[in-house]
Amino acid sequence: MIRHKILLRRMPNVEIPEKLLFLFKPNRYKILYGGRDGVKSWSIARTLLCLGTQRPLRILCARETQQSIRESVHQLLSDQIKGLDLREFYRIMEYTIKGANGTEFIFAGLRNLTVEQIKSFESLDIVWVEEAQGVLRKSWQVLIPTIRKPGSEIWVSFNPELATDDTYLRWVISPPPGAIVMKTSYRDNVWLSKESAAEIEYLRKNDPDSFEHIYEGSTRSTVEGAIYKVEIMRAESEGRISQVPYDQSLPVRTFWDLGWSDLVCIWFAQRSQFQYRIIDYHEDHFQSSDHYLQVLQKKGYTYSGNMDAPAITWPWDASTKMNRESTEQSVRAKGFTLRILEQASKAGGIDAVRRIFPQLYFDAEKCADGISRLRRYQWGPLPTTGQLKREPLHDINSHPADALRTMAMSIKEHDKEPPKLVRQVQPPRISGPYSPFG
Repeated sequence: MIRHKILLRRMPNVEIPEKLLFLFKPNRYKILYGGRDGVKSWSIARTLLCLGTQRPLRILCARETQQSIRESVHQLLSDQIKGLDLREFYRIMEYTIKGANGTEFIFAGLRNLTVEQIKSFESLDIVWVEEAQGVLRKSWQVLIPTIRKPGSEIWVSFNPELATDDTYLRWVISPPPGAIVMKTSYRDNVWLSKESAAEIEYLRKNDPDSFEHIYEGSTRSTVEGAIYKVEIMRAESEGRISQVPYDQSLPVRTFWDLGWSDLVCIWFAQRSQFQYRIIDYHEDHFQSSDHYLQVLQKKGYTYSGNMDAPAITWPWDASTKMNRESTEQSVRAKGFTLRILEQASKAGGIDAVRRIFPQLYFDAEKCADGISRLRRYQWGPLPTTGQLKREPLHDINSHPADALRTMAMSIKEHDKEPPKLVRQVQPPRISGPYSPFG
């Protein structure tokens, strides 16, 4: 632990662990990872507040998903402002925090950003991505090149979860040149309470695996209660998550899960003999139906024109999320063949996915975000006992799993032979912003 003196009158010295003193020195990438109670977020919040008193800084505090300001580090920063007696310098507002010298903290979820918001980030000085273990590859690919102001920095803090997570691979296994990567644990926390210390010691003795993951920051192969744990591990061991290129001689079919504020998820697949080659994946939300049809067209794939094995397959609840007749007509008028499945149980759909999983081949690059979510698709806990129940947890990770269920349920006897009727889909005729997915 070390006291760092800053240049603000009447401000006390600030205490942070000595190994984290590098946070005060300029560097493009600063990465903190490790176990719970490792003072990562606490130290970063204090450091940023101190730096913000020395010169005007524009700081984005981000995470993958943020539905409200309560899910951000706004409260943590507010508490530190009070603890450091900086209330005369910083003004705590409902959605931002502003300093007397022009420093500003803003808060956002990366998944919810619009194109305009992303462009505005070019003037940021520092981005702090908190709870970064769940940030997807797509989000990093958009964020990193956007933060390009001279001297700008990207700070990342997280507790590792899966060894295959893009965040862990990107920042710990293969960090960019010059990145400072520091692992912390409860041992670096001189403020650790007696209650926390007792809980840590109990877990260390009685559940070593959980202790290693929670407090030592070790990764896991899958999340607890993962529904497709066995299937995914087998696919990895058999080399079925690798490079799966698009075969121009085979038609592409797409399998969807629909939503509006929830994710719309699409798997792109080709049938080859007894294999289902999943060559691509797309997810988005708050977009019109025309947007997703444009996505399909821009991919440049040749889509199936066979009505028995159509280009687009939607789940049965599509009829509850749209004006079915008008939307079907609109999609077909734009050149896509479409089928909407009959209703089936979730349990039956999960079993269907498990039956076809040995035939699935995933492109590791283009399907990375979808696979990451499949790894986190898990059984939900019972409200009282906390034990796992035979009902999937409905969260952001359930939507690509539901889209894969659409694929499994759509496979019929007539799919045993590759469809013979193939035609190139013409560019969609975009008519307006109406969305059937709301």
